Amino acid sequence: MNLGQPLGSVIEGSLTDGLEVRLHPDISVEDMRVGKFLVVQGMRSRFFCMLTDVALGTANQRIIANPPSWDDTFLREVLAGSGTYGTINLAPMLMFTPENNETYSATNGKSVNPFVPSTTGLASFQPQTSTTMELLPVKTIPSHFSQVYEANEDDFRRVFGWEDDPQRKNFSIGKPLDMDVPVCIDLNRFVERSNGVFGKSGTGKSFLTRLLLAGVIRKSAAVNLIFDMHSEYGWEAVAEGKNVNTVKGLKQLFPSQVEVYTLDPESTKRRGVRDAQELYLSYDQIDVEDIKLCSRDLGLSDAALDNANILYSEFGKSWIVQLLSMTNDEIEMFCDEKRGHKGSIMALQRKLFRMDSLKYIRAACPQNYIDKILQCLEAGKNVVIEFGSQSNMLSYMLVTNMITKRIHEKYVKKADKFLQSKNPCDRPMPLMITIEEAHRFLDPAIVQSTIFGTIARELRKYFVTLLVVDQRPSGIDNEVMSQIGTRITALLNDEKDIDAIFTGVSGGGGLRSVLAKLDSKQQALILGHAVPMPVVVRTRPYDSTFYAEIGDIAWEEKPDAEVFAAAELAKADLGF
Repeated sequence: MNLGQPLGSVIEGSLTDGLEVRLHPDISVEDMRVGKFLVVQGMRSRFFCMLTDVALGTANQRIIANPPSWDDTFLREVLAGSGTYGTINLAPMLMFTPENNETYSATNGKSVNPFVPSTTGLASFQPQTSTTMELLPVKTIPSHFSQVYEANEDDFRRVFGWEDDPQRKNFSIGKPLDMDVPVCIDLNRFVERSNGVFGKSGTGKSFLTRLLLAGVIRKSAAVNLIFDMHSEYGWEAVAEGKNVNTVKGLKQLFPSQVEVYTLDPESTKRRGVRDAQELYLSYDQIDVEDIKLCSRDLGLSDAALDNANILYSEFGKSWIVQLLSMTNDEIEMFCDEKRGHKGSIMALQRKLFRMDSLKYIRAACPQNYIDKILQCLEAGKNVVIEFGSQSNMLSYMLVTNMITKRIHEKYVKKADKFLQSKNPCDRPMPLMITIEEAHRFLDPAIVQSTIFGTIARELRKYFVTLLVVDQRPSGIDNEVMSQIGTRITALLNDEKDIDAIFTGVSGGGGLRSVLAKLDSKQQALILGHAVPMPVVVRTRPYDSTFYAEIGDIAWEEKPDAEVFAAAELAKADLGF
């Protein structure tokens, strides 16, 4: 097998600290980039590695003490490779060992040693299928002076698969930094656990999330419930850059598979969103736990929440309507009878009056809109809930928790029915819930009281998982972060956020430098359950080429002149 030009030789290392490689004299250290995917050819195994650090070395300290002049190119060339050299650090991630009877066939019909380079370059590898190749965790290291090579297309296909693999639901998320080869994630494994998209503001988290959601919809890996706080996923969103352009949302890409619900119909109509359905919630659907989650935004004390429980015990589901209609005398009488605290109940009433200004809240609704959303999800349709002008944190915390909690309760019943009957027809389709500003729901102080903390800890027990999108992963509870299956991370600068990304990840220390050196745009580190090994990718562009490859566009915006011309032509054909 023609492995290409060797880059360097392994000179030392360990299983825990990784490998140190000395570059060959003709290899420029400037061509070695952190995050690069390299392979080390051992005697029996092939090791797939990530480049985690680059350094310069010298054979003699006197060279450093008296370096050659920059103009003295001859002396610098003499020293290069002998007196001065470059080194790189590699973190082995996977190893591949062929069976004893597995051989590579050369063009002359003779079998060759699978890991001895051909002198003629005529040997050819017969690629394995996704069902026969076996990639193993690294439990040993290659010997001294093993050669290091650039990863080729076969290596990427062997590790990350290919998008048209009939055995798996693979989706191309991007390409390596220095190659034109797709890097795929396994969507079946992706939706098995809760996942996260992280990165500081302006690094393209929403574009990454939209990319992933489009792949999940296209491959039918799960049905999605998306809480669209900033109206970026439904119909269209503003593209990044200086020019004011828009990109297509999920409804335009998959018109028959996506339903848009809106909490602000007026805003939705102004933005030209088609076929959006109105969504209203009523006071009798709000319980004390929902109010407790919003206590910081409403400014409620613990005493006010205790008195809310007293009101709920007395009035049941109508407790908010009853409270808002009470006079001061009625509150005083209630406190005398039920041992409530007048000041706390009056403060609770005053704070809850803020909810009257929310456009989507009604005293009573003619129908249960949450049931309508559940029916869409059960029918396999993906649901985007737009907030419009109601994108304040109070609305976001209240609505997401209310809807998710009730849908989760029904999924628990459906999962229990399936576990009892074992009938494949009763098996719920996996549901993935997308939330932004995730640290607000998964903060250590409140994570135990939110439905999102419960879902994150349950893994896939009830077929419901999360896709959390956040710029401050350090604000998410450590227990929840340790349960995040796949982490797709753009650039982060804060040390606490970088530490949080590697919570529960063995060998994460070597990847810290990789994450810190990402570009601020269109680069991400992917690690976790859906990929065999960590990898840095140049993320797939979200553009017209992507639309044509992924979507099922039922209509296209055309100029008025073209529309009228087509209409006149149709009339002429019909004889009008």
